[in-house]
Amino acid sequence: MSFHALGLSDELLAAVEDSGYTEPTAIQRQAIPLVLMGRDIIGVAQTGTGKTASFVLPLIDILAHGRGRARMPRSLIIAPTRELADQVAQNFLKYGKNHNLSMALLIGGVGFGDQDKALEKGVDVLIATPGRLLDQFERGKILLSGVDILVIDEADRMLDMGFIPDVERICSLLGPNRQSLLFSATMAAPIKKLADRFLKDPRMIEVARQSSTNANIAQSLQMTGPREKKQALRALLRAEEVTSAIVFCNRKRDVKELVESLKRDGFRAGQIHGDMEQRDRLSTLEDFKADRISILVASDVAARGLDIKGVSHVFNFDVPFNAEDYVHRIGRTGRAGKTGIAVTLVTSADTDLIADIEKLIGTRIERRGAVPQQDDSAKSAAKPADTDADSNAEKDARPAGSRARGGKRARGGDRKPEVPRAEVAPKAAPKPAARPAREEDSDDGGWNGPLPDFLSVSARG
Repeated sequence: MSFHALGLSDELLAAVEDSGYTEPTAIQRQAIPLVLMGRDIIGVAQTGTGKTASFVLPLIDILAHGRGRARMPRSLIIAPTRELADQVAQNFLKYGKNHNLSMALLIGGVGFGDQDKALEKGVDVLIATPGRLLDQFERGKILLSGVDILVIDEADRMLDMGFIPDVERICSLLGPNRQSLLFSATMAAPIKKLADRFLKDPRMIEVARQSSTNANIAQSLQMTGPREKKQALRALLRAEEVTSAIVFCNRKRDVKELVESLKRDGFRAGQIHGDMEQRDRLSTLEDFKADRISILVASDVAARGLDIKGVSHVFNFDVPFNAEDYVHRIGRTGRAGKTGIAVTLVTSADTDLIADIEKLIGTRIERRGAVPQQDDSAKSAAKPADTDADSNAEKDARPAGSRARGGKRARGGDRKPEVPRAEVAPKAAPKPAARPAREEDSDDGGWNGPLPDFLSVSARG
């Protein structure tokens, strides 16, 4: 099936073709016609399946008729993180270039001034994180009763971050005669309750088994010692045919240490994590997309919402504390029908975590052999002092803390891996009493500088 069979306008089809896409994905084939018909839908799909375009494309054609009024957006898309909201905005710019539609992006970490100006003019589509949207509503800068189409994106992430009460409040502020679209990777009970309350006779679309991984991704585990992890990563980066890679760490401080270590060893590396200001995050992402850096070291704040073409590898420097995060991390590669490689560094402390992941995805992950040997030039380039520092950083790892729940701005603290056990085996061992939580993004921030260029923009200009 081609995009021409889905009922989209010629102008929109031209933009899709210019973007290099010829065939719709499974979620796009099923969702786009239903959205154009005005149906409420629930889309259950993993990251990397083309979910964003499945609602952006039909929304552009629907919004092509009519204009927004001051402080009353015609459509609303709620996203859990700044990065995901930005990604949706970029999709509207890319596919809406042949339509004269206005858009505003409301995210935390930026000043209110330019956002206020955009809202006063009226916008066709408003893309927002829950906290900033409610802030603007409470300041009297926006009216939500005129929203005709609501999109709740990444509902499972909303649940993880404690945003469901905010989403419920936002839904209650909208008019009753609206079309509602909800997308999620899983359908936990609170998400189903949300859908039952606010969607009208929704059509369920499920294109992949919950918590399944992309078949285009070759997954493997690289066994290593806790003190040799950075050396192992460097060897893998040299041995693999890496064009661009994302390296995930569990803790923000490890992101900072690892990126500096890689830079010292000659790699073009950058970082993204929850402590960075929004403008610095966006700048790093642009550098990665433009190939000014080839390795992006990230915390789990980047595991969802990033749609970057051509990521050849994902490396899990740390095994994620939650099995679901493994699925979302490796989903940064193998996108849009391409193949990808995901390698996870595993120590003897990670037995339970690996067992949880393999139980979730329903398959045993391949175990690699010895760490690839670096050639003589690579060995001579490594600094002994750096190796010692890497080893010392690993010495005192202990499990710490439990996850903060229930607040929309809950943040995970610095977490440390468990004390090493005897060996890694696929069979699950007894679980620890408390599992460290992953780092979460916050919907607020301290940057009050200028907004990105796409805050309020005509798709023609």
